[in-house]
Amino acid sequence: MKCPFCSYKEDKVVDSRATGEESAIRRRRECLKCGKRFTTYEYIEEVSFMVIKKDGRREPFDRKKILSGLLRACEKRPISIEKMEEIVTFVERSIQKKYDREVPAAKLGELVMEKLKNMDDVAYVRFASVYRQFKDVGQFMLELKDILGKEKKKPR
Repeated sequence: MKCPFCSYKEDKVVDSRATGEESAIRRRRECLKCGKRFTTYEYIEEVSFMVIKKDGRREPFDRKKILSGLLRACEKRPISIEKMEEIVTFVERSIQKKYDREVPAAKLGELVMEKLKNMDDVAYVRFASVYRQFKDVGQFMLELKDILGKEKKKPR
């Protein structure tokens, strides 16, 4: 494992534990050169899915791409990296249950938005604006009105 801080290739594992759903192992590591700590995750390699893009292209499913989108949407929001990892795991498990080898990219985005909507409205709108490719402020406002309308209906 290469240290993300100094690129040294040797480290020691300080702590290992299963993630919430036990689908991965989280390891805290310490670089033997600079002494900084970092976290890695190990996942069971499962049958690879192909994601069908809007234009018909196919590319391998990559959980890092979903996590990257979540990181951008959740920037400066009170959502931990562990929660984001849980969303990615939820998406991955959902498509494994429902699809055989190929999944439409649209379904991935819908699953992420389903989880974000219940977690953080700002992160949800950020993700939705990129995923749904809002063309103008009008589309953005419609989504916000939808969220605000549902909040008014919630019992307090």
